[in-house]
Amino acid sequence: MCRLIRRRWLPVLTVIAALVLASPLVCSQALALGATQPNVQTQTQPGAQAAPQAAAPAATPVDAQSQPLVLNPQAPPTAEELGDSLMAHQRYQAAIESYKKAPRNSPDVWNKLGIAYQLMLDPQDASRCYQTSLRLDAKNSHVLNNLGTIYDSMKEFGDAERMYRKALKLDPGSALILKNLGTNLLGQHKYKKGWEAYKAALAIEPNIFKNTSSPRVENPATVEQRGALNYYMAKGCVRAGMNDCAIEYLRMALNEGFTNPKKIEADSEFAGLHGLPAFEQLLAAQSRQ
Repeated sequence: MCRLIRRRWLPVLTVIAALVLASPLVCSQALALGATQPNVQTQTQPGAQAAPQAAAPAATPVDAQSQPLVLNPQAPPTAEELGDSLMAHQRYQAAIESYKKAPRNSPDVWNKLGIAYQLMLDPQDASRCYQTSLRLDAKNSHVLNNLGTIYDSMKEFGDAERMYRKALKLDPGSALILKNLGTNLLGQHKYKKGWEAYKAALAIEPNIFKNTSSPRVENPATVEQRGALNYYMAKGCVRAGMNDCAIEYLRMALNEGFTNPKKIEADSEFAGLHGLPAFEQLLAAQSRQ
């Protein structure tokens, strides 16, 4: 689920959303579903960076605000605290077994269980846990976001969009959820609406495409969808002042046949790239092909 990318600053394009943990005890290193992939959420602050996802239904960067796990040396850790520690060390199966021993009436524990299952590439059990969490707390935007990433990974884009929109009604200022929604819309070929969601996310958090601290999900998009997602990710990077990143995404969009040098040159969003050697070389090389 979490895939390394060659450039540390290049947002992962293989996830559809960012996972979010609903507790301040889980280390953000265990998280990494926006797109261009969606990201999963954990109501906590990024600590150590986790392994990175593509733009794309592709979902990246969590609004999790995790705090370091501090255990009382005079008292044994609870099952939930032990699970948090195991998640931080990427021991997901062991974390699942520990969370199963925690109180069953905690929506946070069920959300964490869902994330652990999702990172173990088990979307069915992850979905079951997220839905149980929502039965206990129906107004948790983080869990709604996470369930949306599950639907995205299963190509159930309509259900995913419904989850993201529900989450945004509860938390309209979440850049991460807006980013995931944008990725989802692009995956449905709703390019104008997807780009509008991306712009709204950038207006709230200019560095939203740089965030790689959330858990991410596999991007099931077709080559055509990935090309579109990469093209609009390039626009997002330009708006964020990440020119090198934008050029790399344009390179991928060109290689996937979504766009061509003339279209890029005519797009005013990329006006600021003109004159940059890497940009001019990219267009020139593509024009010769």
